[in-house]
Amino acid sequence: MGWRLTLRPYVLIVPALLLTCGILYPFGLGLYYTLFDFSASKPQPDMVRFENYTTVFTQEAFWNSAWVTVLYAVGAALVETVLGVAVALLLHRSTLLGRVLEKILILPLMIAPVIAAIIWKLMLQPSVGVVNYLLRPFGLGGVQWTDTPTGALLSSIAVDVWVYTPFVAILALAGLRSLPTSPFEAAAVDGAGWWYTFRRLTLPMLWPYVLVAVIFRFMDSLKVFDIIYALTEGGPGDSTVVLQIRAYLEAIRFQRYSFGISYTIVLWAVVYLAAMVLVKHLGKIQRKAAEVTT
Repeated sequence: MGWRLTLRPYVLIVPALLLTCGILYPFGLGLYYTLFDFSASKPQPDMVRFENYTTVFTQEAFWNSAWVTVLYAVGAALVETVLGVAVALLLHRSTLLGRVLEKILILPLMIAPVIAAIIWKLMLQPSVGVVNYLLRPFGLGGVQWTDTPTGALLSSIAVDVWVYTPFVAILALAGLRSLPTSPFEAAAVDGAGWWYTFRRLTLPMLWPYVLVAVIFRFMDSLKVFDIIYALTEGGPGDSTVVLQIRAYLEAIRFQRYSFGISYTIVLWAVVYLAAMVLVKHLGKIQRKAAEVTT
């Protein structure tokens, strides 16, 4: 019996160890391949060391994709956070309508993002789409939603917002329901108004939950692929070619495998650094929220 107790911790760690190896092995192999010039036209590659990364950072296409990625990630995360918190505040009132909407809220999360993007692509068609049909009485029919650079980017962000705002709302609602009631009761006794209570109590204590949602959504938006590719395929032109799509184009469509993998490694580094900064900021926010609670 004693040897079983001694062996149990090592047995329990095996699944985590296998998962770690399953993640690190392809990552390390991809990192190794970026040191070569492997492509469909060159099946016997030569080692070029860091030449792929040098080419990536000197390409105008990379900086265009990086700018589009930042615009998309910041825009989507910002709108989803504001709308998600607003929806959570409305649902927190515990009315009959709120309880019904709370059940409906998760429906977009039950649809695969690529399916949602295809549905919205059909709905945004200029001539036969339902969106223009509904806007036609207001004199706004015939809008080229995904046929212009600005419209394509905004449409992609709008689809992302439609799919993932419920995720932020659910996290914010869970945070609202976990807040202590004593500070709000004391504020009500002192005659504090809604805006003062929200600004001084609700928002500071809710910030850790909101920032967790922001971290998830910002990280996910930085490496978006499915929504944009299904909606616009990166077009028109390069207006919606984010880094993930750029990596796909280089590695799969142009069959420059090592060069495409270099894009994914650069994207991984960007996501990792952004996550480190946001998580560090999350610790400060949690400490401030604890001070407000006490």
